[in-house]
Amino acid sequence: MADDMKPSERLVQRALSGHAAIGLLIGAALYLVCLSGALAVLQEYLQRWEEPAAAEMASITPEAAQRALEGVMARQGWPTAHAFIHLPTEGLPRTVITTDNGAAYVDASGNYNAPEAHVWTEFILFLHYYLNLPQVWGLFVTGTLGVMLCAAAVTGVIAHPRIFRDAFRMRLRGRPQLSRSDLHNRFGVWLLPFIAALGFTGAILGLGELVFLSIAQERYQGDFEASYAPLFGSEPKADPRPVPMARADRALAWMAAHRPQHRVTYVTVEEPGTAGQRIQVLAEHDRRLIYGESYLFDSQGRYRGHVGLSDGPMGRQAIASIYKLHFGSFGGVPVALAYFAFGLALCAVISTGTTLWLMKRRSRGYPSPRLEALWSVTIWGSPLAFVLVYWLRVVMGNQAPLVPAFWGLLALGLTAAFVRPGGMTSPRLRAALGCALLATGAGHFALASAHPASSVMIDVSLALSGALLGLPALGRRKPDAPLDHRAFRFLNPRPGDAKERH
Repeated sequence: MADDMKPSERLVQRALSGHAAIGLLIGAALYLVCLSGALAVLQEYLQRWEEPAAAEMASITPEAAQRALEGVMARQGWPTAHAFIHLPTEGLPRTVITTDNGAAYVDASGNYNAPEAHVWTEFILFLHYYLNLPQVWGLFVTGTLGVMLCAAAVTGVIAHPRIFRDAFRMRLRGRPQLSRSDLHNRFGVWLLPFIAALGFTGAILGLGELVFLSIAQERYQGDFEASYAPLFGSEPKADPRPVPMARADRALAWMAAHRPQHRVTYVTVEEPGTAGQRIQVLAEHDRRLIYGESYLFDSQGRYRGHVGLSDGPMGRQAIASIYKLHFGSFGGVPVALAYFAFGLALCAVISTGTTLWLMKRRSRGYPSPRLEALWSVTIWGSPLAFVLVYWLRVVMGNQAPLVPAFWGLLALGLTAAFVRPGGMTSPRLRAALGCALLATGAGHFALASAHPASSVMIDVSLALSGALLGLPALGRRKPDAPLDHRAFRFLNPRPGDAKERH
């Protein structure tokens, strides 16, 4: 039969096989990365939601920023290689002083307010960046997932010659396999530019850092910072002699006087309190994808030039544009919400892809109830574990072991699915997730000491999402199995249905 196929049909068949193999090989890991990535888009709003009591302000004066820097450094009492001032932004209207020894919020006058401890948000970010693996291995894995996501997009398009012609053909009320196939294919088409951009930039962010690690070993005797110097500027020469703290206030005043059109977001003091210290001021440029331009100042706050991320070689500008393109941190709230929605839709594409494969096995007489239950736990149990570890953070505080708790909960759910697959069905897990989201939205609102508009919106969204997920499942008299055999009464399809099979 295969020899009778046309070359185009053989290409489609091979692409479909490759597409399925990629999905099965990386589906679970890619789902976790995409789910955490959708949340990471909202990281500033989640940090504000997680720590509602911190002091907030629309701006801070240069003098107050300098006072805050010196005060936190004195309070910590330990030397540090870097000190950072995060200035108020639209998403996070707070001033944060961060060193190698910790981070603290300050008020508008520059006085110490509270320790920064958004450990749940950081857990989400590190899961997305590294899958909670050691940094080098984590970057390798997530970068490889970006490459394979691009490959899955290409093979998916080749495997479905009619995919663009049927881009708006949705049969969500039809037979289960057809409805899931339509959801998978149509979302895949609509999200194709997003998937390509996400996979490409994710591959560069992950594997690119490994390239710089290799360059550091090859050319700079393991000096990682030196490998970045051609793109982002060199580190200052170390001179450990103690001197007064660098004048970040003068650098900020210079920016306000000479670059008022650019919004300053970060100030970095390298080797603070030593004769080798230097100031870098990161400022955003409107209508540019670059994450910002770095302006350089000496320890007295005198301007010494800029790195050239905004007007340097095109390669440097392109590299500086990858972060915003990957995380959607351009265009304000509308773009952030779009990226969040696209990220969740990509999770739906990943979910339905493996679900279709499991449906096909069942329709051919090879049901896999354990695999079906394991996949249900992956899809619905992962976000449920996110919610549970958030409440662990609420109960235990900043020292809560979120990483082992998350992976322990997920492992427990997968073990239960393997041992008793009938008890871990998708409807039950959806209902559990819905109840958890509803309780989290209501509970956070009730316990929060402050209610910024963005945090209220998160609470309302959690409650509504929980109701939409949980109430229909709870209202059923008898939950159906996730892939019930009765759903496959179309094993002898009508002639016109054969071409619709995925």
